[in-house]
Amino acid sequence: MFKKIFPLSAIISLRFLGLFLVLPVISIYAASMTDSLLLVGIIVGGYALTQAIFQVPFGVMSDKIGRKPTLLIGLLIFLIGSLIAAFATDIYTLMLGRFLQGAGAIGSVITAMISDLVEEEVRGKAMAIMGGTIALSFAIAMGLGPVIGASYGVDTLFFITAGLSVFAIILLFTKVPTPPRIKHIYHEKAKTSDILKDSNLLNMIVINAMQKGLMTVAFVLIPIILTSDAFAWKTSDLYMAYLPAMVLGLIAMGPAAVFGEKYNKPKQIFLVSIVLFIGSFLIMGLTVSSTLFIVGVSMFFIAFNMMEPLVQSMITKFAKVHQKGAALGISNSVAYFATFIGGTLAGLMLDISDRATIGISVAVLATVWLLWTLKLQNPTKHAHLFISQDNIDTDKLNKLEHEHIAEWYVNETENLVVIKYVADAIDADELKSKISK
Repeated sequence: MFKKIFPLSAIISLRFLGLFLVLPVISIYAASMTDSLLLVGIIVGGYALTQAIFQVPFGVMSDKIGRKPTLLIGLLIFLIGSLIAAFATDIYTLMLGRFLQGAGAIGSVITAMISDLVEEEVRGKAMAIMGGTIALSFAIAMGLGPVIGASYGVDTLFFITAGLSVFAIILLFTKVPTPPRIKHIYHEKAKTSDILKDSNLLNMIVINAMQKGLMTVAFVLIPIILTSDAFAWKTSDLYMAYLPAMVLGLIAMGPAAVFGEKYNKPKQIFLVSIVLFIGSFLIMGLTVSSTLFIVGVSMFFIAFNMMEPLVQSMITKFAKVHQKGAALGISNSVAYFATFIGGTLAGLMLDISDRATIGISVAVLATVWLLWTLKLQNPTKHAHLFISQDNIDTDKLNKLEHEHIAEWYVNETENLVVIKYVADAIDADELKSKISK
């Protein structure tokens, strides 16, 4: 499994590393080009707006022309956007570069390709690994971004981002395998309404959106507050806030992923993370101590990194096979819109309000989110039965119905019928007898 997903995880992580590298300092960089903090917020979250807009078109394109060509197109757009941002000398050119960076919206395509390549029973682990590599990229970027930006300029970070996209393209054509053809057989096709009516999927969409939205709120606020009159830090000193937060976030990520995946307790991880989000924004909004402010930043990073490895995995676990692509697409689109809105609102509120009001407002919103998440259920643990299609009676298979069978589908490339069922409630031999010739 690892050999199949590592190249794809590396590609998406390199892309996110490029995006994350500038996050710790881009609000200060954009503020040097304009007096409008609203425009600063748009710059911070602007890439997410075009990500949201182009998620579905890229998904459709990948179905028509193939995953690899679609990934190439997305990476090239991202490369062009990074170069435009690197050469930008005014706020609107920088905005164009950020919008183009997001327009290469390949996240859902990579997730779909991992689903194509990895067997159902280990797909949750695969998604967790992908989420973990993204969280690792996030942590690394928080340590390197402020140091490189302060030493060599933020434009250098964009040049590095362009180089990372070139490396990702090389990986795409040298290491990424071709996915198998999967045939999904259902009475009905996936519908958006069905996904939104599923309380667990809807909860995961909200969790994904809130996590990403709060991320851009934080990255508008943290650098600007620390370099304002309240604390008077230099840009080159920002690493002192991000470095301990990065280390603590990395430490928290492993146990959270294990507890969420192995012990099937993602709900508990999400609830703890939201409580940490609430505390982090209250501290960052109200404290006059730089030490306590760093504590707040660290709490934010811990909460973010605890969630990140689990979000995509849980969506794929709650969705049926024929819904996975649509569920991931909807969730990621909503999350990217939330990312853009978070940055924009944070910039607007800095223009018209103070950080205490912002911190309290975010904490109240996160409290509502906490109460909403109480409705989430931990996913049912399923087993998977793999039977050669040659041994299956097709008529019996098409009539297969059982309250403890979640779904079934055909992997045409490997000539297998895959049945997902509750192992504690139904016997594998009984299942075989129902559909064998």
